[in-house]
Parts: sequence; structure tokens; C-alpha cells
Amino acid sequence: IPGLRSGAGAGGEPPTLRRTGGWERKSSGTGGRRSGRPPGAPGRERRVGRRLKNGGTAGAGAVQWHRGDAPGPERIGLQGDVTDPRTKSFLYILDILPRLQKLPKYLLLENVKGFESSSARNELLQTLETCGFKYQEFLLSPTCLGIPNSRLRYFLIAKLHQEPFSFQAPGQILTRFPDQNLEDLVKDKVAGKVHEAISSSSSEEKKLDPNMGPDCSSKTSLPKGAFLFKLETVEEMERKRDQDNDSSIQMLKDFLEEEKEEMSQYFLPPKSLLRYAFLLDIVKPTCRRSTCFTKGYGHYVEGTGSVLQTAVDVQLESVFKHIEELPEEEKLVKLSTLKLRYFTPREIANLHGFPLEFGMCCKFDINDIFL
Repeated sequence: IPGLRSGAGAGGEPPTLRRTGGWERKSSGTGGRRSGRPPGAPGRERRVGRRLKNGGTAGAGAVQWHRGDAPGPERIGLQGDVTDPRTKSFLYILDILPRLQKLPKYLLLENVKGFESSSARNELLQTLETCGFKYQEFLLSPTCLGIPNSRLRYFLIAKLHQEPFSFQAPGQILTRFPDQNLEDLVKDKVAGKVHEAISSSSSEEKKLDPNMGPDCSSKTSLPKGAFLFKLETVEEMERKRDQDNDSSIQMLKDFLEEEKEEMSQYFLPPKSLLRYAFLLDIVKPTCRRSTCFTKGYGHYVEGTGSVLQTAVDVQLESVFKHIEELPEEEKLVKLSTLKLRYFTPREIANLHGFPLEFGMCCKFDINDIFL
């Protein structure tokens, strides 16, 4: 919610936030408090929907509706799509939208990749067409804006207007921002082929340096199917090399805070180093990539986001080569030379495009902030 509001106000004065509501109390509360409006509590969306339908005050005068992260088949767990209980509020909004006395002029929906192939998305499009909305779908990542973070997300924008968007491509999901030639924008990006397009998007149209290695250092080509170090294949390492050599994306160092004493709380503890060393996605400040940060970041290690190597002169290969043959104490000594730490909440906010003035206005502990 705070992210949607910050983005909506990027071109000028932020819009007034009429009402927030969601499953996560803390994130909903942050959005409400930052706007000076009371936050909605989890489970209140149905009541808000009733007020909208009855012409009440919950959304009176609202020009834009923003909806983020409606559950779909891509969610971790049972992946129940429209049968997931968390989808009830979303489906309820779709049910009442055609019956509203006054429709919003604009709609924005954001979700994770996978929503574009869900039944919930099909019901959404059918409802929009019934209500007379013109809409366009996107699959976009921060890398589209030159930000070194992979966070592929589904977006839909819709407007209640007779004229379509100037960049509208009916039946197609765009994978780049519409400031380019429309023919190039939609080429081979029809909805039925979007999965193939996305899987190759990280490496297409890149000017590659064959000597750039996966740790942002010089490295010559490796034999097909071989392993160098850690639990990575040559294909994975080549993909990282390609990303790190894409000059259209900024380096991570442009998004980092100054190293100071307080950073010690973000360094990985010895237990995590020993247990997860071979699973970590390690990046340096000179890298042009980082993996998607999840709500478990800072609390869990595996698959929750990249970690930063602050000892930039140490080569990963020198640490990981034959490390499995060493006793635990020696392993820990070697791994500690990398000085690995988590990205700070401020750095993650930077990588998500939040303005510098954005911050948590409530006293949350560190795990709450990562959420």
C-alpha cells in the first residue's frame, strides 16, 4: 500500500488515501498512518465493499482504486487460486463493481507473476469489460527501470474511458514500459507466449563481456555442465555474468548506505554461514543484480533474497574451493573473510524505488520492517 501510494504521487502531490485494508496489519497500518487516515484492519475489506456498494463514505469521491497482491495460483502453499480464502475480498469487489452507483475512473492492480494465468485474473478481465473499462496488462521488473533487483510482477491499469490507451495492445501482456516503439514492445509477447518470453528476458539483447564472472570479477568461459564452486551450474553462473555486464542497469553500490558501526546487526551469524553458505546468492557492490526480497528476509536465509559481500577484494572461488573438506572451525574462518551481511531495510527500500523521505513512522522491530 505505501509503495502504490508513493508511485502514484511520483509525478507531483501524492493522492489522498481514502481507506486501506489488507491481510497484513502492519503494512496496512503503515499505509494509513503515512497518509493521515485510519488504517483498515485485516478482514475489513468486505465491510468497506458494502459501504462502496451502498454509496457510503469508504470510497466516496475516490478517483483511483489500487489493489495489491490478490492471492492467485502463484502463492506459496496450496495455490488454490479462486478457492483460496484470501481471494474472497478480491472476488467480492469484482462482484459489486458492476453494481456501484459511481465507478472509479482508474484502477490499478499489482500481483506476483503467475496471476496472469489464474482464474481470478480471467474473472477480473470479464468484470472490467462488463463495466466498460479499457485496460492493459504488464509483466515488469525493477530491471526495466535500470534498478538491480529481480522482482517480476503483474500489473494491470484500467480507465473508464471510450478511448483506449495510446500503447494498448489488446490480448497481449507487455513486458516493457510503453515508452518504446509499440511494434517492438509487443513483438512475440502475446499472452500465450509470455512464459517463454519472461524466462529469456534477463539475457536477451544484452551486450556481453565473456570475461565477466558470476562474482562480478574477471572469469573465462567454463566447460558446459561443470561446477565451479557453491551449488551452481555453469548455466546459472553465465546468467549472472550476463546480468552483471548489462550496462543499462545500475550497480548495487548506488543503492547502498554508508558502512557504519550499526551495520554489525545485519551480518550473518556463524550458524547461518555454516548451514547455508552453498545456497546463498552473494553479490558485491559492483554487481548489477540481486534476487527478489521476500517477507522472510532477515529472519530466514534460503531463498529470501541476496546477501552483500562487503569484503570486496576477496574472491569467492578462493573461499569456496575445497571448503567442504575443511573442519567447521576452518570453514567458518574462511566464510567470515567475505563479511557477508543482509541488505538494510533502507537499502531494500531504495531497490524498490521508494523516495528517500519514505520511512517507517512506527516503532517496529527489525523483522517487522523487513516484512
